[in-house]
This record gives sequence, C-alpha cells and structure tokens, in this order.
Amino acid sequence: MNTVHRLVLALSRGRVGQTLGRMDVVELHTVGRSTGIVRSTLLTAPIAEPERLVLVASKGGNDAHPQWYLNLRAQPNVEVTVDGERRKFRARTATPSEKAELWPTIVAAYPGYARYQSKTDRDIPVIVCEPLRAPEES
Repeated sequence: MNTVHRLVLALSRGRVGQTLGRMDVVELHTVGRSTGIVRSTLLTAPIAEPERLVLVASKGGNDAHPQWYLNLRAQPNVEVTVDGERRKFRARTATPSEKAELWPTIVAAYPGYARYQSKTDRDIPVIVCEPLRAPEES
C-alpha cells in the first residue's frame, strides 16, 4: 500500500486516498529505535476521533510485529499526518480491557483484522495515539 498510495496522495494533493473503506489513511512518523532516523509509514486508522487515533499493528497476520510498532514502543512520542496536517501524539499499546472494548469497532471498520488475528499466535497490538498538548504557560 505504501508506495502507490503515497504517490496517489501526492499527485492528488490529498484529494484522493485519504480513506480506505471506512478507515482514514494516516501517515505515522516514528524514530528508528536503532538508527534514530525518522521513518514514515502509511497506515489505516479504524478509529479516528478528535482526541485519539487507534492503529492496529497487524502486519497482515504475520508472526512478527511491524517495525513501526517496535519503534513507537521504544519512543512513544510520534507524529501523525491526518488530513494533510502533521500533529504530535503519544502512542501506547491498549491494555487488554481497552483492546476488548475497541476490537468490535475495529473489526466493523475492517473485518480483515479478525482474519489476521486468526492467522497468528501473536496477540496483535492495538495502539492508542493521544494528542500531545503544549505545556501551558504559567
């Protein structure tokens, strides 16, 4: 999805490709845990609300976590481009109870996530990204 989708977004200046099915397409910017280089990945957000974005580290049901997930676990302060606007977020893995609450909505947005989970013994992480606020001036 990344190369072609990125090209479509660029050529259309964001007018085409901001959604995939019922999900927003977002660009996650993480810092490489080994290199320190900023890495960008296009992802879908099955839940996109003003105060949180929810991402799924499915990697198509692969037995290994995606690199972007390992990077944000090492450095949870990330940036996400949503609707052409790059914003700062703090990312965290949902607790088991949060995941249980979010999972039906995630699967309703894209049923493939349930298939991915059934393909692997790995518990697919659900990531909650909450906006970082600038410290208030005293």
